[in-house]
Amino acid sequence: MTNRKTHILVTGASRGIGKAILESFDAADIAAVGQSTTGDNGLLQSDFASADDVSRFWQEALDQLDGRIDILINNAGIFDPNPIASAEELWLDSWQRTMQINLTASAQLCRLAVLHFQESQAHGRIINIASRAAYRGDSPEHWHYAASKGAMVAMTKTIARAYASEDILAFAICPGFTMTGMAEDYLESRGGDKLLRDIPLGRVAQPEEIASMAKYCALDAPPSMTGAVLDANGASFVR
Repeated sequence: MTNRKTHILVTGASRGIGKAILESFDAADIAAVGQSTTGDNGLLQSDFASADDVSRFWQEALDQLDGRIDILINNAGIFDPNPIASAEELWLDSWQRTMQINLTASAQLCRLAVLHFQESQAHGRIINIASRAAYRGDSPEHWHYAASKGAMVAMTKTIARAYASEDILAFAICPGFTMTGMAEDYLESRGGDKLLRDIPLGRVAQPEEIASMAKYCALDAPPSMTGAVLDANGASFVR
């Protein structure tokens, strides 16, 4: 038995799913820090659009957590439209920005986490918040978003297979529409009632539902679950 607190890092924690995840942990047992682009409300600041900023952020998080991170939860992401009729340079810039924020920054943090777990010879867990779009695809204006989330799932599976023998575990969660500011804007722009008819449950997910799944993967999921991809889309896409 040990009284040592579990140290958790959550990205994209200013609102929606990330905020709900951060708030789900009991401060008596967990030391958790969150990231946002602005760094408001006690969160660590990092702009994941800059690859150079990710390593700095990781070190800052380590410093705040007394040199130890046990669990990484990658939630940060953007969902900007990218019409194919845009000028090529604009389209490519949008593609690369989404890939950097949604995928590459997460990959950088996963790499740093695995190296940290290996160096400390301690078990660790990674939870990546992907999307239903990884399997179902997305709108014609969101090729880049779907591609980034599909790659995140593949990355998670690879980490799970590569490091399970070292007690480094990885899980992915694939929400459908979730009641966050990002999804609300999209639902309104695409005709919310029509999109809701495509969800057998009849509603979108709540951030707290996704947070409960992330918390389970972080603290309670058995090691044999490593590599699992968990769906939360109201049966709008079943595999």
